[in-house]
Amino acid sequence: MRDTLRQLVAVQPLGWTQSEAGEPKLRRVLGWPALTGIGLGTMLGGIFPTIGVGAHAAGPAVILAYVLSGLVSLCVALCYAEFASMVPVAGSAYTYAYATLGELVAWIIGWDLILEYGLSLAPTASSLSDYFQHMLGNVGIVFPAWAQTANLHGAHPQVDLFAGIVTLAIAVLVAIGIRESAGVNGALVMLQIVSMLVFIAAVAHAIRPANLHPPAPFGYHGILASTALVFFAYIGFDTVTVASEEAKRPERDVPIGIILALTIGGILYVALTLCTVGVLRFDRLSEGAAMLDALGAVSKSHALYWVVAIGGLAGNTTVMLTSLLGQVRIFYVMARDRMLPPGVARIHHVFRTPARMTLITGVVVAIFAAILPLTALLQLVNIGTLVAFGIVCAGVLVLRIANPAAPRPFRAPLLPLFAIAGAVSCAYLITGLQVATWGRYIAWFLIGMIAYGIYGFRHSRLRIVP
Repeated sequence: MRDTLRQLVAVQPLGWTQSEAGEPKLRRVLGWPALTGIGLGTMLGGIFPTIGVGAHAAGPAVILAYVLSGLVSLCVALCYAEFASMVPVAGSAYTYAYATLGELVAWIIGWDLILEYGLSLAPTASSLSDYFQHMLGNVGIVFPAWAQTANLHGAHPQVDLFAGIVTLAIAVLVAIGIRESAGVNGALVMLQIVSMLVFIAAVAHAIRPANLHPPAPFGYHGILASTALVFFAYIGFDTVTVASEEAKRPERDVPIGIILALTIGGILYVALTLCTVGVLRFDRLSEGAAMLDALGAVSKSHALYWVVAIGGLAGNTTVMLTSLLGQVRIFYVMARDRMLPPGVARIHHVFRTPARMTLITGVVVAIFAAILPLTALLQLVNIGTLVAFGIVCAGVLVLRIANPAAPRPFRAPLLPLFAIAGAVSCAYLITGLQVATWGRYIAWFLIGMIAYGIYGFRHSRLRIVP
């Protein structure tokens, strides 16, 4: 029993997180501007699937929901930044936890990151499908009724056919060897930002105060539910930590990249949401393409419409690509630690990528994207992410107490305030999600613990022999 407990809290030697001797190392070429671009590249697309569903939950108070989600994310980001400066390697929170908090905590976070990175493809695929169908509708092309949206209830079940297809297409692209490029990512980020600024300039003059009243038609509980939903828009700032091994000065550049991405993204989100619900009543917005609805109510310009629509497509596509690439890395690191079977990260002999697991992930997520409504997808992603983020906040505080002398190139300010606020806020936002989502997460968690007991605990590199 004592040996079992020792393994559950055993930490991984930091040297194991580095490349083996003689292996090629990643080039440290990224400064804080490139890292900020990586964070924005993953974050910004999160606005497109969340404005509509957030407004339906809170009305005009969805603006406040984005502010509250941003404040929670700031607390989490500061804790992430401290972890990243202590363990400046790839693997995100899973690697940080394994090197500092122990194997069991690392497994729980890694299992939750599968929801954050892997399942994040599904809501963005749903939004991308909505944008694409809006664009086709603008030229008179309409999908059959059964293939327009995910709704298996009722007399006439529907599936989101395009969301499933585009998810499979992204998985195939990643599997055959699409390469990450800071330059390409930066260009896509700029395209999104330009389309957002064009949207703001085009509709800001048409904001009607009447559309913002009453500000909170569904009361406090509506604001809480909306905050828990739009939190998805901020998921992605932690992707900066995945590139830690490629940062020139990770102890400085990674914290700066995280905080700048979060700040720029939050300002844009509030401005975009104010413009969207300010020009068109919240109950007239679609779930996945609310910005196009607002623009259509103000302007009939085809040029403006296509600029904003293409920005939406680019944003959703970027999130899907970076999320799947991040998921593949998490699988790879966990398999390297023997927490998952080696076949999970087996490299294809032709494509030189973990093609098998990439495609399996793509198929599973495509099914979710095709059959689950956007709101259900957002809630399932968010609950796993909120649990992982809450553990990170608590972990930083525990580590400050248990190992105060550990080198910390970046120290989160005002601890324990930010750590406690982040952990408690994440736990509280979970209460704003539907009970059905809790049930799905509990099932996911139990499956993960069974998998750990059957395989990870027995095969881990840290297995303790009595």
